[in-house]
Amino acid sequence: MSGARLKHYGWGREDEGMTAEEQAFVLGRYRAKFARDAFETKVVPRLDDLTLRAPRVVPPASLAAFCTSERYDRVAHAYGKAYPDYVRAMLGEYDSAPDVVAYPRNEAEIAAVMDWAGGVGASLTPFGGGSSVCGGVEPRVDGIRYKAAVTLDLRNLGKVVEVDQISRAALIEGGAFGPSLENQLKPHGVTLRHFPQSFEYSTLGGWIATRSGGHFASLYTHIDDFVESLRVVTPRGTMETRRLPGSGAGPSPDRMFIGSEGTLGVISRAWMRLQPRPKFRAGASVRFDSFFTAARALRAIAQAGLYPSNCRILDAQEAFNTGAADGSVAIMVLGFESGDHSVDAWMARALECCADHGGTPEAAKAGDAHLEGAAGIWRNAFIRMPYAREFLTPAGIINDTFETAITWDRFEAFHDKVKAATERAILQATGVKGEVTCRFTHVYPDGPAPYFSFHALGRHGALLEQWQAIKNAASNALIEAGGTITHHHAVGRDHRPWYDRQRPELFAAALRAAKRELDPQGMLNPGVLIDP
Repeated sequence: MSGARLKHYGWGREDEGMTAEEQAFVLGRYRAKFARDAFETKVVPRLDDLTLRAPRVVPPASLAAFCTSERYDRVAHAYGKAYPDYVRAMLGEYDSAPDVVAYPRNEAEIAAVMDWAGGVGASLTPFGGGSSVCGGVEPRVDGIRYKAAVTLDLRNLGKVVEVDQISRAALIEGGAFGPSLENQLKPHGVTLRHFPQSFEYSTLGGWIATRSGGHFASLYTHIDDFVESLRVVTPRGTMETRRLPGSGAGPSPDRMFIGSEGTLGVISRAWMRLQPRPKFRAGASVRFDSFFTAARALRAIAQAGLYPSNCRILDAQEAFNTGAADGSVAIMVLGFESGDHSVDAWMARALECCADHGGTPEAAKAGDAHLEGAAGIWRNAFIRMPYAREFLTPAGIINDTFETAITWDRFEAFHDKVKAATERAILQATGVKGEVTCRFTHVYPDGPAPYFSFHALGRHGALLEQWQAIKNAASNALIEAGGTITHHHAVGRDHRPWYDRQRPELFAAALRAAKRELDPQGMLNPGVLIDP
């Protein structure tokens, strides 16, 4: 991984980005989509050209060694990676930049920052890698309840503290970024095997706090599946749960913090269940005449108990957009892996399920087949996709995604309703026909996790309003049709109105009560999940 610092605008580090060839491919798809030879493109302001308000608070001498109000640090912690974040950053709007960024090196320093922030009336935003795509890390200050904003960046807590080879688990600090975490585990022959799209630029604590979805498309889909115990620093003190393989002792305290999105405490370290590093692999891509036929084949695979590590399907347009196919067929990307045994029998049975539904496979192969053919093309596009937004947004293109989950019996009607509502909203908001595509990211015996992408030709000066209109229509449709507002991107502030509709009101009251007990001043990530 590069040693350059993370970009204050864009994905990844300052010396990274799409190649000229990749940019030409992406822009070429959009030129054809919208019948445009070129796009009106804004210039993103340089870091040195941005105007920030003077810090409203100054940390005491006891905290000064790991706190800063330098321009880069404040700007880099103002936003996550949601589409509205890119638009406001492109416009140079940084009123939300924190006054102080703290980089604690241990739990005592986390607690000290909490005490100080509470004393000066500041909000406190826990921050991992800043890869949130739902408004989960933006500091909020209303000038009345909060007098300033402090961001708590955990990057200095990045160690694998201990590895238990017998139980196959490890104690890992919450600020460990994905690559560093895996590099520290590799000499022990084990892996966490949690690879979200943001893997390089997100942290263990962030994965746990947002109930991150990872590489495994079935069985081990969420970070929840790997948490053995947690240690959490709250404004009321530090709490550690008992390390156990399982327990029936009342509601799980771990579960209360998994998905709490920085509102109840800061996850300082966790015991995580590990996997043996894969030694056996098999992969294939399968072509289907229609997306729904591919979905029925995937349901058969999921309900057969085969548990593939990868079993994503792309509709025809999604496959075309990524270069995985010509736009005439839906594609299934299928993979199995194991650290213990050959997976050929599992692949053979999965391909039989595909054949039962008219699927035509590319040659199934052992080893690194997931890096070849349509599967390899899609995998590379998936990893590189986040880099595109930093040049598409200045071009006035609205490209975004939303993900959900629904049971199999409702999927087809659900898909059609959500897609149609989003397409109508694009046309109404922009006056130009857009495009909505779908793929599956995860699959369960009782239903899939559909992941929609939408593409619209926006207008500078109205991008935020246009995006919000499309987002509202899509979110309303999926909630009304019985889906969840998020499967793995978290709630943040962008999804909050629909989360309020999805959750039972009595549960919301119980969550507010827990918030009052653990964070009496309501300083932690205000506005996310619940109001202070």
